Amino acid sequence: MALPKKMRLKGHRTFRYIHKNSRRYCGTLMDLKVAKSNPKILQSHKINVYETNFKLAITVSKKVSKKSVVRNKIRRTLQENFLKNFKKEHNHVPYWVLVNLKGGNSYNDEKALLREFQFLILKSGLLK
Repeated sequence: MALPKKMRLKGHRTFRYIHKNSRRYCGTLMDLKVAKSNPKILQSHKINVYETNFKLAITVSKKVSKKSVVRNKIRRTLQENFLKNFKKEHNHVPYWVLVNLKGGNSYNDEKALLREFQFLILKSGLLK
């Protein structure tokens, strides 16, 4: 199950803002960057309807796998796991979250990926 459109991050300015103004939570398999939202950046995309929502982006490097099928499968599993645990009543502070997967052979172990993803989300305080 893919992320709803209102929860997706898009645009190079958005990603540049997250890289500069975020708190970083590191793990062995992935990094999580959390920044408070900045609706002024989204105005260039004419997305005023969803500016107060929580937004998420998951990037999987080509160092993880050269095959896009594998990278997309990893991305979808992480998105599905997040949507299962995300509750709208905890969505009172709009954050933008960027998840970067590090390269290596660890992508074969789906349980380890989900375990670390869940740990980093809880460590950042996004889910309770």
